[in-house]
Amino acid sequence: MKKLDVLLVVCLGAAFSPIVRAQGSSGVNDAELNGNYAFTFDGIDGANGAWNVFGAVGRFTADGAGNLTNGEMDTNGVDGGSTAQGFTGSYSIGADHRGTMTFNVAGATLKLAIAMLADGSAKFIKTDAAGGTGIIGSGSIEKSNPAAFNSAQITGEYAFGIAGQDNLNNRAAIAGRFTSNGAGALANVAGDVNAYGVVSPLTFTAASYTVSNTATGRGTMHLSFQFSGGAVGMDFVFYIVNSGKLFTMVNDAVTRATPLLNGTVQRQQIPAGGFSNASLNSNMVFYMTGLAACGNATGTIPKAVAGLLTGNGAGGFSLSFDENFCRAARAVTNTPGTYSVGSNGRTTMALNGDRVVGYLVGANEGFLFSADPAVLSGFGEPQTAGAVPNSSVAGAYAGVATDPTAFAVTVFSGEFSANGANSTGNLTGQVDIGDSAGSHSGLPLAATDAVSSWPVKGRALVNLTTPTGEVAVAYVVSASKFVVVSLSDPNPTVWEFDRAPSGSTRRPRRTHSPRWR
Repeated sequence: MKKLDVLLVVCLGAAFSPIVRAQGSSGVNDAELNGNYAFTFDGIDGANGAWNVFGAVGRFTADGAGNLTNGEMDTNGVDGGSTAQGFTGSYSIGADHRGTMTFNVAGATLKLAIAMLADGSAKFIKTDAAGGTGIIGSGSIEKSNPAAFNSAQITGEYAFGIAGQDNLNNRAAIAGRFTSNGAGALANVAGDVNAYGVVSPLTFTAASYTVSNTATGRGTMHLSFQFSGGAVGMDFVFYIVNSGKLFTMVNDAVTRATPLLNGTVQRQQIPAGGFSNASLNSNMVFYMTGLAACGNATGTIPKAVAGLLTGNGAGGFSLSFDENFCRAARAVTNTPGTYSVGSNGRTTMALNGDRVVGYLVGANEGFLFSADPAVLSGFGEPQTAGAVPNSSVAGAYAGVATDPTAFAVTVFSGEFSANGANSTGNLTGQVDIGDSAGSHSGLPLAATDAVSSWPVKGRALVNLTTPTGEVAVAYVVSASKFVVVSLSDPNPTVWEFDRAPSGSTRRPRRTHSPRWR
């Protein structure tokens, strides 16, 4: 899905759009989206001849028949944002579990493409950028629990990871943890920041939260801390998914001191006696995105990496990964390193002079960021035990391009089927694409994959045969999930594939309206 392929993509879009738009908007599967939902969105705004970070978090109610009500969202960007902006909307989910969605907010209509997951969640992209302007990006929609829409439900131990950019597109990331007492106070707060390439621990001087709207699950959080760059106070807005998960975003004006960061707060699953080196005792698949400076090139370009870390439970690990770095592929196989896990889940890793900082959610799972100027940030999760053969990648999957870090990134969402054939499998499906030039609906995608158990468990070579000859690498988390990094896309991001519904009836800060258009 390279920019070099735009001409081909447009041609295919013209050929296939009329057919697939009719299928994708038939509404035969509207019941798959039914109930209360929270969402998060990472985007890039291409307004005014430049590009800058953009984000949104919010919620809505879907009626199972194509209508959205009780919508509310907060947005933020360099040009400002909106606070608790109400909206209505509509959606239509076709036979292949792909769909369209619109938000009607403050006189504007925001257009999204969605891909349904088997658990009733969805991935989505924004599809109405055009002519080198507008906003591109992707996000997640997850079923929310109104019973958790109060401060008392936010109690216990939590870890968080947030990342983004400032008003000059310098990248930053924070990972940390806290204890919530269910009454608005946060204690035992710890965190680390990579602020534009400078990593330091955070010393917190104040931390609090409140659920400001028990009808929508909207809340706010304030963190004050000191680090090597000085003293900073940051304000956040969040929407509750459930008592164990929040979608959160910085809602301060976007400056160098307060970059626009968004991400997730997730309840920790702490082993008896607390976290320790024994908490990294198996395989973790990780995936991260960032921005890299490359030689004499002006500015920065997107960087993406995915890999497998195998901890021995005693402070040592073996690391394999593939990355698209400065528009060149780089692979590392079974390289040894060391790590240390504190009792609160804080984790540091060292490998040939490079470092990664993280906070664990559970064993072999947590929020991560790199300690270099690219400020890679992302997540690691446990890989399934036992062998991971080619037959592991079989059945229905929904895919999305996650966390774009520049306006040149092409985002997509879609629905796919993998046959899990021995030796070499096939992945086929249809995607909806959003990029700075515009949107393209229902493009066919076909790829081959070959999962290996040696020398790296669950690593797969992926070759896109339609619409391009793109080369990529996948890492299998489980039969329900794998992640992909393109090695030939000049503006890469991580592609995430999760289990989708099976079966098909047919073949496959402003005070005015938000700048989400």
